[in-house]
Amino acid sequence: MTEPQPKPEPQKQATSPQPGRKPDEPATKPWRTEGLPKGEQPPPSRRRWTWMAAFFVGYLVLFGLLTVQDRMSGPQAISYTEFKAQVSRKNVKEVFARGDTIEGQLKEPAELPGEQGHTYQQFTTERPTFAADDLLAELAAGGASVRATPLVEHRGLLANLLISMLPILLLVGFWVWMFRRQRASMGGGLLGGRPRKPVDPETVRVTFDDVAGIDEVEAEISEIVDFLRDPGKYRRVGARAPKGVLLTGAPGTGKTLLARATAGEAKVPFFSASASEFIEMIVGVGASRVRELFNEARKVAPAIIFIDEIDTIGRTRAGARSLGGHDEREQTLNQILTEMDGFSGTEGVVVLAATNRADVLDPALLRPGRFDRTITVNAPDQKGRAEILKVHTRKVPLAPDVSLEAVASSTPGMTGAELANLVNEAALQAARQDRDTVTQRDLFDALEKIQLGTARKVVISEPERRRTAYHEAGHALIGMLQPGADPVRKVSIIPRGRALGVTLSTPEADRYGYDANYLRGRIIGALGGMAAEQEVFGVVTTGAESDLEMVTRVARGMVGRWGMSERVGKISVYPPDGDPRMMGTSDALLDAVDEEVRRLTDECYDEARRLLRENREKLDAIVEQLLARETLDEREVYAAAGLAAAARSADATFRDAP
Repeated sequence: MTEPQPKPEPQKQATSPQPGRKPDEPATKPWRTEGLPKGEQPPPSRRRWTWMAAFFVGYLVLFGLLTVQDRMSGPQAISYTEFKAQVSRKNVKEVFARGDTIEGQLKEPAELPGEQGHTYQQFTTERPTFAADDLLAELAAGGASVRATPLVEHRGLLANLLISMLPILLLVGFWVWMFRRQRASMGGGLLGGRPRKPVDPETVRVTFDDVAGIDEVEAEISEIVDFLRDPGKYRRVGARAPKGVLLTGAPGTGKTLLARATAGEAKVPFFSASASEFIEMIVGVGASRVRELFNEARKVAPAIIFIDEIDTIGRTRAGARSLGGHDEREQTLNQILTEMDGFSGTEGVVVLAATNRADVLDPALLRPGRFDRTITVNAPDQKGRAEILKVHTRKVPLAPDVSLEAVASSTPGMTGAELANLVNEAALQAARQDRDTVTQRDLFDALEKIQLGTARKVVISEPERRRTAYHEAGHALIGMLQPGADPVRKVSIIPRGRALGVTLSTPEADRYGYDANYLRGRIIGALGGMAAEQEVFGVVTTGAESDLEMVTRVARGMVGRWGMSERVGKISVYPPDGDPRMMGTSDALLDAVDEEVRRLTDECYDEARRLLRENREKLDAIVEQLLARETLDEREVYAAAGLAAAARSADATFRDAP
């Protein structure tokens, strides 16, 4: 395949409410939302900020009112000369003195000096220190009363203390709010937080009816369901249920859905958490959260605890560790092991965990008494895919021409998540065309979009278009000529995704073992595009990058993993993960593997060129049809090559090579 790199289009993801939570219930979400209608905006943070703003504004209003009150009710400041004049006129009713400060009240309002029309009755003034008058005698002569208390009542101690402490209280309140917000976002542990609540089994009704295509797994886990429903039956014979069940498998195979269905089928509370949620920078937080989770589950037992992506914290501790071996990840893992050891087997708490990397888990997790049982969830077979499609199309109106069995036969290797995406893409296409039902054409167009990529409107020059046609025709022709190869389903020179052209070959049935001849044919077919360019144009282009990556992966697997080389022998050189040198593999053996890989690929490339030279007329015929029609389906491409599609080998029922 050829592949320039266009900018990928961003995918819009729909958000869905969390299971077991009311729509209006506030919750700490690990995601952000944009563009929601006003009625759907999450209210918690808005209410908190409104409360804080209202509190602050109220404080400012109270402070302003008290200040205005003090100014309005306070005495008028006058000069000492004006005060003496009022004393001489015997117009002073009463006074109060504190040091040289004199406050008082006149008998009759007097005009304020220099301000015509403004009068005052209450006043305050300052007596100069050099004054030598007998003020007390003069006041007594005028009938004024000398008081020992102020005329204007000031605020009490409590009010002054409240006003002075209010800013501090505001800061403390803001700090407490920020602390609680941070604590809630971290989920508890040493920093507190709300306890993790189980999913209400009456609200979330996911059962085995919603899990299709994995009958063998369902039968194996039904024992857990039976124990949770009737634990007394097992106690009478001295049996205990497995403390832990590890679900392994590729992403999208339905491990999380199976765990939820187990809880729904048993009608017990379901506690779900991702292993990454336990890890924080503060050592000890993860262990505290684990204790909290298990304590909550014990309170409502029987119950199920589900830990997703447990390899995040459960990786083997045999390698390099943090200083002293007391890092947060290891402490969290130790706490999980301790909690599982604390189960008596009769408490009714079962731990389910899911991982895509069971090979990297610590052996302490997998020993009996912890995760007693390991269940592998594989990709469904054709019958399972048909059942999964039926589940995902329950709420999708299908046209009468839809055959889910035909779709299932065309989707080998697809997981449940990929099939759900296929149905959704088909529904989106029907909605874009303003149709009320999903047709068979929608489903296959969606499959084509997923497998081949989205078609791009790119203007390609005629020479490059012709070279792309020969590249894809080379893939297709060799795929048709190879005995036992997967049937060629479609050939296109329309740019899709990162590629300028695509050749699609899929098996007619599922197969799980591959022989050396089939894998060798896969390498020859992948090199067909480069070989066609070399034979026709005498040059090769960068369009074979993805082909070479696949060729290298398969060739190394044949030589270094699956023992298909006589020179290297029946040994496994490449480990599933990590550097082979760390496993004790010598450099000489690695050099021998590299030489065998190079020899194998060179032989396959020569074979591809030979087949194309001997069938050049068929190659040119396919190219002419591609240039004229741009896309050829299975029937058309076989007809263009002059080969009968019905005459394919009965062994052409292979699954894609790894």
